[in-house]
Amino acid sequence: MTELPTRRYRSVFISDVHLGTRGCQAELLLDFIRHVECDALYLVGDIVDGWKMKSGWFWPQSHNDVVQKILRLARKGVAVTYIPGNHDETIRDFCGVHFGGVVVARDAIHETADGRRFLVTHGDEFDGVVQHARWLAFLGDWAYRTVLAANTMINGAGRRLGFGYWSFSAFLKTRVKNALQFIENFESAVAEEARRRGVDGVICGHIHKAEMRDIDGVAYINDGDWVESCTALVEHADGRLEILEWAKLRSWSAIDRARSSAESQMEPIAA
Repeated sequence: MTELPTRRYRSVFISDVHLGTRGCQAELLLDFIRHVECDALYLVGDIVDGWKMKSGWFWPQSHNDVVQKILRLARKGVAVTYIPGNHDETIRDFCGVHFGGVVVARDAIHETADGRRFLVTHGDEFDGVVQHARWLAFLGDWAYRTVLAANTMINGAGRRLGFGYWSFSAFLKTRVKNALQFIENFESAVAEEARRRGVDGVICGHIHKAEMRDIDGVAYINDGDWVESCTALVEHADGRLEILEWAKLRSWSAIDRARSSAESQMEPIAA
């Protein structure tokens, strides 16, 4: 497969990486970071999964590599903003603090090159289940991980047979009526908050469904996730926004090469 050239963007937005879980697609994310240059990187929540790490430790080298790559970007001058979500909510106690060049913020206002202003927020504050029925959120999280385990097995078999990446969990989500209604309610609530704040749109994550659409005059953009869809939102030099579906651009052989390259090039984390 022909190697992809490095892609240059003004800004990049990623969320829902869920480091610390077996469903995390760390190799794909490392491959993405290796092929992208940007001036600003927004980490839009659930980068580390504190919920899962409370019940058991899972932290392979590839997850550590993701952290090192992000810190390296910050050291090289990329403006990195970390906006915590519900799975890494403990980091909200450090809003306003800088960690190795990474700024932690509750939310942010991003202005694109063409002058549009976007509220950047994870989005869990607009999820009634997370806010008012945490026990149900934890139960749903367990069920979700069960589906992701099946997703991992399916893709493991597909990888050996030479097939590309396919998200079983995303497939189910698009076909369950209640899930679709939840997504619609969430999108409307987040868009309404953007309208209340007087901005042109909102950029969020949380529901693991990449989307770009207009909701009654407000630009709603969800950057997706790195568990199911392996997507990122990027801003071009002229302010144009685009969702990249990275798994569809890459092959498993390219990802394996990226992993080997990353393991040989990692720098130690600075104190």
